[in-house]
Amino acid sequence: MKKGLLIVAMMIGVTASAQDMNSKKGTPILPESGDWSIGIGANSSLNYFGNLLNGNTDNSPMSFDWTNGNDNVITGKMMKDANTAYRGQLRIGFGSTTTNEADPADGGLSSTKVSHMNINLAGGIQMYRGKGRLRGYYGGEVALGLGSGTDTTYSYKGTAADASVTKQDDGGTFSFGIRGFIGAEYFFAPKMSLSGEFGWGLGLSSKGEGKTVSVNTPDAKTGKTSSFGLDTDNAGAAINLNFYF
Repeated sequence: MKKGLLIVAMMIGVTASAQDMNSKKGTPILPESGDWSIGIGANSSLNYFGNLLNGNTDNSPMSFDWTNGNDNVITGKMMKDANTAYRGQLRIGFGSTTTNEADPADGGLSSTKVSHMNINLAGGIQMYRGKGRLRGYYGGEVALGLGSGTDTTYSYKGTAADASVTKQDDGGTFSFGIRGFIGAEYFFAPKMSLSGEFGWGLGLSSKGEGKTVSVNTPDAKTGKTSSFGLDTDNAGAAINLNFYF
């Protein structure tokens, strides 16, 4: 009798657990094989949209030093099966801001144009562990970044002064990173989740020679730079909101 009650209790527990993985309408809570997802940074993704219009801060390419979250990228996954996903990140950014002076003096500054270009790509594999709404995951990914830096062009009314700067070009940037990560994802609604992760990775970056062009004076050049880093990341505890479909 006791064994029979124990078996019934276990069956009820298993059934309740299975039912918990579906909504009241029968929609699966967890993603299934073949599902795609898109992720949105839940804490600071709006910063870039404001800065996109002002041509100032936060418009530089990703640094890949792995201590800062890459909030300006689109993230997505494709579920290979219930416990494995291919993941990727993409950012393609172009922009320019032109400022025209209201009443420039003859020989004075007439307009300023600031432009930039950033391309960031990343791809990897993510594997899940555990059951239920809260699932742990781990994996690895590689990342590549290209950028033009900030290029500024100055225009003048009439004849510019001999030493006036007409153009300032930052050197182009190149970044490469390889990273391992571990995190957790909680499914609070059918195929909707919040996730957060920490990582450890290697980052390499270089910046090419820049140049300042002036009227009637030789071009001034800036030196090349390079950097290397090996560290943990996501010290700011970035959180993603994920949608599967």
